Amino acid sequence: MTRPDFAAPHWLVQLLRPKPVPVPWNMVARAVIALATPLAVAYAAGDIAVGALISTGALPAVLSEASGPYRYRARRLGGATLAAAAGYLVGLLTGGSPAWSIPAVVLIAAVSALISAAGSNASVAALQMFVFCVLGTAQHATGLRVEVLFGYFCAGAAWSLLVALVTWTVRATSSERTAVAHVYIELAAMLSATDEPTSRAARNQLTTAMNTAYDRLLTARSWLSGRDAAYRQLLNQLSATTPAVEASVALVNAGRRPPGDVIEYLTGAAASVLATQPLPPPPSAPEEDADPVLKALYAGLARIEKGDDRQRRAVVSPYRRVREWASSLVSGPLTWVAALRLTVCVAVAEVVALLVPFERTYWITLTVGVVLKPDFGSVFGRAVLRGLGTVAGVGLGAVVLAVGARGWVLVALIALFAGGAAVGKVRNYGMLGTFVTPLIILQMDLANTGSWTVVLARLVDTVSGCLIVLVIGYLLWPGSRRPQVGGRLADAFDTVASYVRSALVVASSGEARLARSRARRAAYRALSDLRTAFQQVIVEPSPAGRQAVAWWPVIAGLERVTDAVTEVGVTLGRDVPPPSPEDVSLLTAALAELGAAVREQREPASVPLPDGDQLSGVVDQLGTTFDAVRGPDLVERTPSRLVRRFLPYHRRT
Repeated sequence: MTRPDFAAPHWLVQLLRPKPVPVPWNMVARAVIALATPLAVAYAAGDIAVGALISTGALPAVLSEASGPYRYRARRLGGATLAAAAGYLVGLLTGGSPAWSIPAVVLIAAVSALISAAGSNASVAALQMFVFCVLGTAQHATGLRVEVLFGYFCAGAAWSLLVALVTWTVRATSSERTAVAHVYIELAAMLSATDEPTSRAARNQLTTAMNTAYDRLLTARSWLSGRDAAYRQLLNQLSATTPAVEASVALVNAGRRPPGDVIEYLTGAAASVLATQPLPPPPSAPEEDADPVLKALYAGLARIEKGDDRQRRAVVSPYRRVREWASSLVSGPLTWVAALRLTVCVAVAEVVALLVPFERTYWITLTVGVVLKPDFGSVFGRAVLRGLGTVAGVGLGAVVLAVGARGWVLVALIALFAGGAAVGKVRNYGMLGTFVTPLIILQMDLANTGSWTVVLARLVDTVSGCLIVLVIGYLLWPGSRRPQVGGRLADAFDTVASYVRSALVVASSGEARLARSRARRAAYRALSDLRTAFQQVIVEPSPAGRQAVAWWPVIAGLERVTDAVTEVGVTLGRDVPPPSPEDVSLLTAALAELGAAVREQREPASVPLPDGDQLSGVVDQLGTTFDAVRGPDLVERTPSRLVRRFLPYHRRT
């Protein structure tokens, strides 16, 4: 008798799968030094409790740490630390009475949700403000004066910022150079791929590397004032890489691999950028009668060393940033809905905390705020991962508290949990919770070492917080489980249509080439963002998650359409005339029809397509995409059948 195969649900597999990213050893080292050193020094001085308070002040910078240029990291970490200090002070001042602390925490929750709309750094700062406001209300019970507690917090915050930024003076452009070198490495990896799935995954990695490099360099230059020669050189070099990237995508899409000297040049260019050395000489151009795409690749490699001359990016004033944020609040109801949901759930958590028969039940509210952060992905996924991770983390904390670890053993455990949190932050949210939970337990409840009551309280608090989020913030909240992923997919069709209009013309002038380059980057960035958005929703067992699974082949088809357009575009101007305007109009009309069908949840109408050989590859991929779109509009009626229909295709892509 054969044993039946039982496969885990697709949403659960996606939820538990860690991201395949390298271990950020620099971040691990900084987290260990920032959090464990105050404990070690305080223990050596005879009062480890003071070290725990100082270590708490170092936590905002550790939790907000991200790779990037030093200027970007300084703004991100500085803003998060200042916001955390403000929230912590509010918590300390109001923590003595529930009549003051509950309104303060609810108000901070609402404000943090609105601030999150201002951007990534603002979102991180808003989360830290809320988290440390809650922790501040708990610290009030230590009996120390407010100014003493706040002084220890500020000392830890200053120490963690010093650890994070101390190497700025000797490694000023290292992050930007690493980002540019990574583009060449990913380009070589894509050209070296031996099969389509590997090359497609490498192309996605290349898109991410290009986006990261442009973001870092443009951000760095916007904050410099005239002394940006190194950044300008890197940015011009990156901009000049665009033709080589386009030709490489076209070559891979055509199923061909370049000669070995191309791979050797790209790896040598990456090493030269990292070492601040001149680029190696480009490989010799092929014969005149060579394939047009291969000739375009060699021409693109020769152009890298020459560089482009980009105009300086204008500095955006703080007033304009604030005005844009305020405008987004006025015109965007989604931000207000997210703020309302967070406020309601936090208010419920504060009431439940009064009823739970444990002391210092701040962990319920803390769990609700961290899980329900409005711009950090799926609410369901974060609630499940937070619950699983915290249960595991409480288990670790239980062992530490049960054995009564003290002294240097406690310092070593804090260092271990700090390093694990740094890894979990980039790998998996549940892993982050597994290490952050015992870390905060030890910092906040150091005086209760050896007490099982604290362990049980933290476990009950976490489960209560996750249940509040799942029931009120997800199951009962209007529209939380309704499929909403089609709009972003339709917008991506429009972006690719704009790229088609720019790519399928001969770019004779520098301005035209720059416009085509920007359109290509916009298209591939939109596809990359689309994948990220769908991966956030795909972890839900609701109709939204099932629809994301069903739409996935459409994303893959749209990516292939974009690659096919790039393949045609790189050959133009090399004795190859551009397609007729009528054919280009047919392609853009087809993409517009696909976008409209996705928005309106209907089958796309049949539209005429070009029938010439030049655009045959684009037409073939468009036909496949039309076939894919003709299914997911029925997902509301027959979701399980459609998921079974599209999952095999999804796994192949």
